[in-house]
Amino acid sequence: MNAIQKIKEVTGILLPCGIESAEREAELMIRYGLHIDPVTLYNENRDLEKHEELMIQKMVDRRTAREPLQYILGSVDFMDLHLNVSEGVLIPRPETELMAEYAIKKVKSYELRGMSERQNIEPQRQDFGILNKKLCTPDLGLCILDLCTGSGCLALSIAKVFPDAHITGCDDSEDALHIAEKNAEMNNIKNVRFIRGDLFDAVPHEDNFDMIISNPPYIKTDEIKGLQPEIRDWEPLKALDGGDDGLDYYRLIVPESVHFLRNNGILIFEHGDGQSDDIAGILRIAGFKAIEAIKDYSGKERFIQARWTK
Repeated sequence: MNAIQKIKEVTGILLPCGIESAEREAELMIRYGLHIDPVTLYNENRDLEKHEELMIQKMVDRRTAREPLQYILGSVDFMDLHLNVSEGVLIPRPETELMAEYAIKKVKSYELRGMSERQNIEPQRQDFGILNKKLCTPDLGLCILDLCTGSGCLALSIAKVFPDAHITGCDDSEDALHIAEKNAEMNNIKNVRFIRGDLFDAVPHEDNFDMIISNPPYIKTDEIKGLQPEIRDWEPLKALDGGDDGLDYYRLIVPESVHFLRNNGILIFEHGDGQSDDIAGILRIAGFKAIEAIKDYSGKERFIQARWTK
């Protein structure tokens, strides 16, 4: 059987399982199994060897069990990064790419330009979990904290654009931080450090940041059972469950963040559909100003940003 025939065969297996993008996923699996790019796949259309067919069949079996394709392939593209992902780590999504782009624009904007022009000191890489060193001090220049960093997608995408900035990613999952460290090494990004802790617990109080960015768990507990099986049955529950109304983490992060933001610092969240007004209320109570809702590609309010003025 040749490559194109195999794509058609795998597509026919995936479609009845409810996988809408069956043909695209079939092509990705065949390309992965053959270690070739799309042009070579279609130009050569070579016959598959026995061991290649066996490898592809194992991937198909996992996918028909509704395991996410990203876990099967072990990687995902995010911005212009190639990231490792595995079971136990939330899969980066296109919506989060939009938040990364927005954060990068904010840093480039007039509002944060003065911050990025501070004197910079070469950052020292630090193994995650080491908590006895300050992460950011006023003489370090642009400092950004990524809470609930997961695979490190946000921290790494910002760090790549601003190599002189000091980026910290924090998560309480050792598995996630292991993947985040691997992603930093794989993408040759040296100005990010990852620490293990529950939200701000691992961040010394004397550390101050120009920006705190976070994609926390925000799905309502009773809505998780209705999610796609790829999410509900495979992705880490702790990275999804935001409590009864989905807002538990915002109530924890917002009031604490005022102790870690510099004057005129920015706080940016990703959130679920219909949560913007409630989160804006939490921000106002904590004293944040210039609260702004940002829409995603479909026109839904998906992010919120606010400014802290001391």
